[in-house]
Amino acid sequence: MYIYHKGKFMSQSLIFEDHYKKLGIENLSENPLEAFNGSKFRYDIKVLYMPSGSEISVDFNHFKATKPSLFFLTNQQIKISKTNESATLLYYNRDFYCIQIHDKEVACDGLLFHNVFEIPFVELEENEDSIIKSLFKNIKDELQEKDSSAEEMIRTYVKQIIIRATRKWKKQNLDNDTLKIPNNEIDIFRDFSRYLEIHFREKHNVSEYADLLHIAPKTLTHKFKNLHLESPNHLIINRILLEAKRLLIYTEKTVKEVAYDLGYEDPAYFNRLFTNKTGSTPTNFKKNYIPGKKYNI
Repeated sequence: MYIYHKGKFMSQSLIFEDHYKKLGIENLSENPLEAFNGSKFRYDIKVLYMPSGSEISVDFNHFKATKPSLFFLTNQQIKISKTNESATLLYYNRDFYCIQIHDKEVACDGLLFHNVFEIPFVELEENEDSIIKSLFKNIKDELQEKDSSAEEMIRTYVKQIIIRATRKWKKQNLDNDTLKIPNNEIDIFRDFSRYLEIHFREKHNVSEYADLLHIAPKTLTHKFKNLHLESPNHLIINRILLEAKRLLIYTEKTVKEVAYDLGYEDPAYFNRLFTNKTGSTPTNFKKNYIPGKKYNI
């Protein structure tokens, strides 16, 4: 294994670094799983290949892969509990490839990443699995090449993985009644998801997101109702509560600090909201938390 660093390769891992840009790829079998469950990759964009039979927790959901699967992760907390030698982590920063800036190329933000339904994976059929493995291999090969064009070649392979996975996500979730969102309505769903991810800390009302989408609040609510989706207000609250749970479990912040972090000037109001929606006070949730229930894929 090698590190590519400012024109030089060093042993241990496969990493490209050039000024602020970084991309790396790691085989999970070559390191203890604890190395991947910590904070090392916390702020990277991550594409995680998990073979059939693998198990992983993403935030407060547990997934068991019944088929080879790709997970698309940003700042979620992950814990890999079971996998084998073919599990692979591709990670890169926004300077290497920003999904928001290049969204017109790959149309993945709000679907693969930052979707409000917390479905961060696609399952792969045999032929798809073969193609994805080949693309990962191509990235590894380029990382081992001392060629000035390697960076751009790697970026094209990353885009191919994302584009193929976006198509698969749509087939997996939109074409089989998992979510009933027709193609002509997918953009408003994606835009709502993207805006929610950016603004959930300071924008807590449907009207604020409707303004960003340039439609009336009632129109936005009716669109989601007609698509048989949870209401925008419910999704906003769920996103706030997810972040609250992350902060309570994975940081040392007090309930008051969590409330302020999430834009609530009145911690008592936040406490009531959390308790009403989860059935537990923030303090008790932090004290009594156990990993979430099983969720098979």
